[in-house]
This record gives sequence, C-alpha cells and structure tokens, in this order.
Amino acid sequence: MERPMIDPVNGHPRKWQILAIMCTCLILVVAGVSSLNIAIPSIIEDLNPSSTETLWIVDAYALVFAGLLLPAGAIGDRYGRKGALLTGLGLFAAGAIWSSYAGDPTMLIIARGSMGIGAALVMPATLSILVHVFPVSERAKAIAVWSGFAGAGGAIGIIGGGALLEVFWWGSVFFINVPIAAVAALLIALLVPTSRDPEIRPLDPIGSVLSIIGLGALVFGIIEGGEAGWGSGLAVGAFIAAAVFLFGFVRYELRVEYPMLDPRLFRHRPFALGSLTITVSFLVMFGFFFIITQYFQFGQGHSPLSAGVRMLPFALSMIVVAPQAPRLAQVLGKRGAIAVGLGVQALGFTVLRFVGLDTSYLIVVVAMILLATGMATLMPAGSEAIVSSLPPSKAGVGSAVNDTTREVGGALGIAVLGTLLASGYRNTIEDSTGDLAPEAAELAEDGIGGAFRVAEQTGAVELIDPAREAFIDGMSLAFSVAVLIGLVAIAIILIGYPRKGAEPPPMEDAVIRA
Repeated sequence: MERPMIDPVNGHPRKWQILAIMCTCLILVVAGVSSLNIAIPSIIEDLNPSSTETLWIVDAYALVFAGLLLPAGAIGDRYGRKGALLTGLGLFAAGAIWSSYAGDPTMLIIARGSMGIGAALVMPATLSILVHVFPVSERAKAIAVWSGFAGAGGAIGIIGGGALLEVFWWGSVFFINVPIAAVAALLIALLVPTSRDPEIRPLDPIGSVLSIIGLGALVFGIIEGGEAGWGSGLAVGAFIAAAVFLFGFVRYELRVEYPMLDPRLFRHRPFALGSLTITVSFLVMFGFFFIITQYFQFGQGHSPLSAGVRMLPFALSMIVVAPQAPRLAQVLGKRGAIAVGLGVQALGFTVLRFVGLDTSYLIVVVAMILLATGMATLMPAGSEAIVSSLPPSKAGVGSAVNDTTREVGGALGIAVLGTLLASGYRNTIEDSTGDLAPEAAELAEDGIGGAFRVAEQTGAVELIDPAREAFIDGMSLAFSVAVLIGLVAIAIILIGYPRKGAEPPPMEDAVIRA
C-alpha cells in the first residue's frame, strides 16, 4: 500500500535522517570500487593475478554496476524504490561474502561482478528517494550532500580498507560491508517511505542486454588493447563489437515504444552535458584512486593503513566543499560551476603529473585538495542538471542516468588510465629485464607487483628501483592524459552549455518515453 502524499512544501518529516541513511548506502557502493584499490598489492601477493586480471578484478564490479543501473532504476520506479534498495543491499552483502573468500583471480572477478548487481539496485534508489522526500526548495542542498558523499566515499573506502588490512586479510575490505548493509537495511525498513512511478510501463530487457554487451566490449577492448596491442585482432574485434552493439542499442531505443533510455533525452543540452560532466569527472577520479594507492604502497613503501590515511585530505575536502557548491552554482550558474570544477580538477592532475618517488607528501596533499575541490564543485551542478531536466515522476530514470554516467566513467577511467599506467611502465622496465630468464622477465614487465615478486623470488633486488621509476613514468603518462581530458571537457561545456538564465525548462513528461 502506498503511503500518503508527502508535503510538497516541507517534504518528509524525517527527510534529514533519510538523507543520512541514503548517504550510508551510497558510501557502501562507491567504496566497493575504491576499497579494493588499497587491497590490490595484497591480492597480487596472495592470488598472483596478471596485470590484465588485476584491472578486471577492479572493473568487473564497475562494469556490471554501470550496465544494470538503467534497468535497475526502471525496476525501482515500477515496483517501488524502497523494495529495490532493500533487495540491492541483500545482493550486495551476499556478493561481498563471496568476494571475501574467493580463492583465485577468476573467482574474484565473478564475485565482484555479482556485487555490481546489488549496487545497481541500491544507487539509483538512494537519489530518487531523496528527490521524493525533499521539497524543491531543499532538493539542491540534499543532492549536494549526496554528491559530496558520492565523491568522498571513494576516499573513505580507501582509508577504511587500509585500516582493515593492517589487522585482517584482504577479503576483509569486502566482508566489512555485510554488517553495515544489515544496519542500513533495518533503518530503511523502519524510516524510509515507499515511492514509485504512478505510471506503470513495461521493462526493456533487450535494451538492457544491448547496453551491457556494448559497454562490456568497450572496456574489454581498452584493457586488452593495452596488453595485446591496439592493433591486435582481440582489441579491434572488441571495439567493432562495442560499436555494433551500442549503435544497435541507440537504434532499438529510438524505435521501441517504452525504451529503457530514450536517446532523445540527450537533445536537452543540460541533460546531455550534465551527463558528460559526471562521466568525465569520475573517469579521471577512479583512475586516480587506482593509481595513487599503488604509488603509496609500491612506489613509496607505505603500509595499507598508512596509504589509506594519506587519502584523508581528499575525503575531508569533498565533505567540506560539496555542501557549499550550490551557492557557487547560484552565482555562476551550472555552466560556470561545472567549468570551474573541471578546471580545478585539471590543475590537480597537472601537479600530480610531476610527482616522483621522492616528492614531498605535502605536494600530493595540495593535488588531492585541488582534485576534491574541483569534483565537489562540479558534481552537484552536474547531477542537478540531469535530475532537474526530468519531471518528478521520472526520478528513477534521472537518478539512474546520473549514476550510470558515474559508473561508466569509473569503469572507463580504470581501464583507460590503468592501461596507460601499464603501457608507460612496460615501455620503461623493458630496459632492465634483459638479464632475467624469459619467464621472470615477462612477470616483471607485467606490472610493478610482478617485478617485486621476481626480486623476492630470485634475489634480483636491483630490479626494484627501476620498477619504481618505470611506475612513475606510467603514472605521469596517465595523469597527463587526465589533464587533457579535463581541458577538452571544459571547452565542450563553455561552448555547449547554456549560460545562466538561458537554460531551457525541464522536459515535459509527455515527451519522455522512459
């Protein structure tokens, strides 16, 4: 049975408690990517994955997460967002238990993908519930807080994961989600109202399959291209498959009566460019998390806890700046806030571009503060541009698109920047492996973790310093590309996003097909 209508002026009487619960759920699913990053060295030591398997261990979660977000948002709209949220938490916790005890890289990749199914149900429900319980006058502030924790959740996951690894095995970074999910589910059952789209429409399973295969092929091509070569048959075939399935997805969605995501939505410039903003910001940020945790541990020799604590400036900056971002958007407009945020973020990556093995931690802190400040500035404006482009009855679709852009960006960021890191590393380390046996040379060239294993197993300690220098070369290459991506995004926003006061009104419900 549906609850009584919520007061449109004051919102739900427990809206702030509900916001806290939604942010807790959000941290769980966002930290599901980042907490793994801090455990990568431990997993490499225990399970011996290749560099390609390492990328897939991280990306399997983000890829399934991204591919299912749109249908999961539609399921929440149709059957109830509270039920979708509770179901998602249960599946997420089950996948976390499985991941905790995976005995080999393949099993861990599959288990991580299962966690992505639950996360896909959780994340869109959190934002659409907030849109439902907050009045229009307070919605931007609530979304800003939600956005702050969406960004800070990545750093919180790294910090918490580092603390756990100081005492427990690498699987603890997954298992810790189980009790948190249980408490969150209890609070949701007691405090959160149910809501759904008043207009019931069919689901779109064919569109879901086409989008998942297309995105999967794209990420596969990026990861395998870096390993086997961009001109290899495997990479080229994957990119062709991605183009075919994604083109087929667009064509199908344009023709079906009730599409999962109507491509016509992207004719609305705030919706399209808000989506681009979130995709780009999470692309570079998830790539940053993947690289910087290895820099602290492999490059500088810090323990997981020490590496995690070193991420505190990022998390604190996100939490402090994000709630203030709507004020900047009121002054500059969404266009200005997004451009400023992307610019500050690019400046942070410029600083990181010149970081070396002996660089002072204070320099890295400055870079992290710039990254977090930029992201906290642009995220609320980007999310608001997406959500406010749609009517309230399509809150699930709007939040799912917003979340999908995050996870697509994150999956691509890990693949793109992770592949650039591996390529830069490999190009440099090859000069130092000539005297090794072929098997040892191959292992050392596969990644810095492999080089450390070779040094330990063969006593070739002279390999460690070249491996660290090679890692820095790969890191510099990856962060240079992150700067370029940010600058291109700024140009697109300044050219294409409507100026303050000239933004078009939200799309009418009658013209939205999903």
